Amino acid sequence: MMVSGAALLLVLGGCSPNNSENLQRRTADATAAAKRDADAIARGVAEGLKRKGPLNINQASDKELETLPGVTPELAGKIVENRPYGSTRDLVRKRVLSSAEFDRVKDQIFVK
Repeated sequence: MMVSGAALLLVLGGCSPNNSENLQRRTADATAAAKRDADAIARGVAEGLKRKGPLNINQASDKELETLPGVTPELAGKIVENRPYGSTRDLVRKRVLSSAEFDRVKDQIFVK
């Protein structure tokens, strides 16, 4: 079988060291990103398994509050500072959380 010069150049051009290095770099980047994502998922699962149910916002520690979706250390501190709460909706009434932030955590909190 005879291979034309143009076909041979295309085949060899696709296998050049530059393309191989580029492919290797992209593969390494994708692998690193997948590892970060897998680590984040594993940490989330571990936190979820530790949590025994909804959090009482009048008693939960800062660290426990930070396990809620979107709750940063600063926001957890603000929740603690504005205690006590008569209902979970007080988080919005006292302007500790926005309505959107409250909607993300409302099923995971309670007041006692």
